[in-house]
Amino acid sequence: MSTLLKKVSALVLVAAFSMACSLPLKAQEKRETALPGNIQELPVIFQQGVTAGKTAVGTKLQAKLSIATLLNGVVFPRNSILSGEVVESAAKTKNEPSRISIRMDSVNSKDKSAPIKLYLTSWYYPSISESGQNLQYGPTEPPQRTWNGAGAYPDPNSHSYKPFPDSSDKGPSVPDTPSSKTSDRRALMKDVDIQRGGDGGIVLVSKHSNLKLDHFTTYVLSAYSPSAK
Repeated sequence: MSTLLKKVSALVLVAAFSMACSLPLKAQEKRETALPGNIQELPVIFQQGVTAGKTAVGTKLQAKLSIATLLNGVVFPRNSILSGEVVESAAKTKNEPSRISIRMDSVNSKDKSAPIKLYLTSWYYPSISESGQNLQYGPTEPPQRTWNGAGAYPDPNSHSYKPFPDSSDKGPSVPDTPSSKTSDRRALMKDVDIQRGGDGGIVLVSKHSNLKLDHFTTYVLSAYSPSAK
């Protein structure tokens, strides 16, 4: 085989390998893109709990915007208030699934407002645990010295003060203090299906349990859901 043919063959193999590697990445990107780029979605925290079947249709609701968001060319800051109502609410029965539909109609901040038409989707941002250093422990330095310029050292005579164990300490290791934070990756509600409501909006449906929303979780509002039927 000539040198030229060898070079051409090598280039063909490299190109084929690159295409094969890019296909799974493109497929993954497609799976992770839940909403088209031109569709607005808002992460919000409801200001009251909602239970399918208990919270009546027509109940007025408010939610706070979790992050600053651009709407129709206007930036609405975090904690802007969204107002809307319960469009559909039905408890789970032996033969019928639980159903809930929530539509938000407006968003308001101190100096601006805008009409919207967004529905609760099956996306939410779960809370995750994060471990950190237990702050009941402190350094063994005298209390009159400063601690990185951020204030005085803890008083060693205080009952709540414990010095950091050193390498010769045979006691238990320094425990971690767990904390909770909201994940930056959304997830789908478990055992929840999506349907289209009579007004063309989004309805959440569950055959497994009665649908409930709390006022601690960050939920996602949108006018679009790819799996709605």
